[in-house]
Amino acid sequence: MARLDGRDIEYVALVAVPKIIMVRIEIGTRFPAELTSQGKVLLAALTPDELDHVLSLPTRSGLHLGAGRPRAELDKDLEAVAEQGWALSDGELAPGLRSVAVPVPDGSGKASVAMNIAVYSAETSVQRLIDEYLPTLQRTADDITEEWTLVQSLPQSEVPAPGDLLTG
Repeated sequence: MARLDGRDIEYVALVAVPKIIMVRIEIGTRFPAELTSQGKVLLAALTPDELDHVLSLPTRSGLHLGAGRPRAELDKDLEAVAEQGWALSDGELAPGLRSVAVPVPDGSGKASVAMNIAVYSAETSVQRLIDEYLPTLQRTADDITEEWTLVQSLPQSEVPAPGDLLTG
């Protein structure tokens, strides 16, 4: 699961499956949003002005974006992502890495995080990723949204900071 932070996604939760070859991703790992399925989902949820602002920022991921994709091509892809409700990244971040992502809306319907399933292209075809893995990912995102909505509907109160108790 990742959130948008500037022009990057930042991992906030993950479950790694042991493999012979692994991509090293930890909580806090950053990647340029437009190269990832999670980033595309989150970028597609932005208004045009918000998207312009985000894409004007430099990446802090440590990865070089190179010349990048033409903006018109990215806009077309993000429009399709917004319409279908999920995104695919196939070798855009790294050769042989393929992923599909969906938004995870909170109780208000805002998608501030996205979740994905990443596979090696040599092991899993795009068709299998979409036909078999995507529906499970969508159901899981729906379950998380349902729980998130429930938690947000509960009465909320702020707990004073420990220092405030001494001075209050």
